[in-house]
Amino acid sequence: MALLGFVQIPLTKVKSVRESLREKGLLKNFLKEHPYNMIQNLLSKNSSHVQKFSYQPLRNYLDMVYVGNISIGTPPQQFSVVFDTGSSDLWVPSIYCKSKACVTHRSFNPSHSSTFHDRGKSIKLEYGSGKMSGFLGQDTVRIDKLTSTGQAFGLSKVEISRTFEHAIFDGILGLAYPSLAMPGTTAVFDNLKKQGQISEPVFAFYLSTDKEEGSVVMFGGVDKKYYKGDLKWVPLSQPHYWQITLDRITWRGEVIGCPSGCSAIVDTGTSMLLGPSKEVAKIHSFISAVHFQEEYVVPCNARNVLPDIVFTINNVDYPVPVRAYVLKVVGKGARKGLLCRENSQPGAEGKKHNNLCYSGFNDIMDTLSESEFWILGDVFLRVYFTVFDRGQNRIGLAPAV
Repeated sequence: MALLGFVQIPLTKVKSVRESLREKGLLKNFLKEHPYNMIQNLLSKNSSHVQKFSYQPLRNYLDMVYVGNISIGTPPQQFSVVFDTGSSDLWVPSIYCKSKACVTHRSFNPSHSSTFHDRGKSIKLEYGSGKMSGFLGQDTVRIDKLTSTGQAFGLSKVEISRTFEHAIFDGILGLAYPSLAMPGTTAVFDNLKKQGQISEPVFAFYLSTDKEEGSVVMFGGVDKKYYKGDLKWVPLSQPHYWQITLDRITWRGEVIGCPSGCSAIVDTGTSMLLGPSKEVAKIHSFISAVHFQEEYVVPCNARNVLPDIVFTINNVDYPVPVRAYVLKVVGKGARKGLLCRENSQPGAEGKKHNNLCYSGFNDIMDTLSESEFWILGDVFLRVYFTVFDRGQNRIGLAPAV
């Protein structure tokens, strides 16, 4: 088969479930019921595969915001998905799903596809904020001009999750390593590689800062127009997640996190920078963040004065500026695509409204791993164009344009 080489898929920045719930006044209760326990149960010590079911790494889809389009089946049925480097499976809702979350999204109809096969296996995927159960199928999956034939994917029959009800995307397309995929399945990227669809075993993300349009994921190569300078390569410490070693985190030259080196996962499916609660609390005290309705808020004028927070990776400094880690948020009445929101300060009823912004840091459950652990989500990835190189098990970073 001829190599198709290289494609770029446009991604749209959509309102996250967090923002939708916040606007509807439902977020505070939601966060009380579902503490922010964002990562992957395979990191925990006691995880094991259960024979009957396949467990997807634990994901919390509250904050996923960049979505792109794929199609499944013959003729093609269209879906919007999150391209997620923190998991390895593809799944979409099926027409057999009557859960509220499925009714509000596009669902796959196997009987409308001449190339569909039922793999006869039940699946159960568990998340930080809900569960999905269903069955395994296989069919032709298209990502722009790339075609993966005989691609295994999950079809949901039950989705128990308020997160999914409010999500703007239909499903997930995982881009982590095969070891994280459902047993007996081949992940989409591996099939594209095997079937000669891409010229190089790499993909890359450019995430735009505040525009809805302009973000892309590219498969099979790298487009230099999206970054400045040279890519700096970082070897993976473990090819499972996209996991690297972080040297330290500093603020005005002082080490404030990861003092003796630690692990970090580079994750397009997480919007924030996540770390151990003690260290995140220290950062919140530096940036004067206040706990308010289960989130951390910062006065927006801080965006003009606070310094960069510097992540040192493989002896290279990657500064994250305050405008990246103190977030203005889309709210009612805010012009679409512009990130701003007026809110009153806690306890400031009756006083003049102040602009409130949100911290881009949050904590991971400390039970997750015995060693210190960070997740570099979209807050970091908007600042640095990122190449995921499966051929050489490494990540490339360069300042995004």
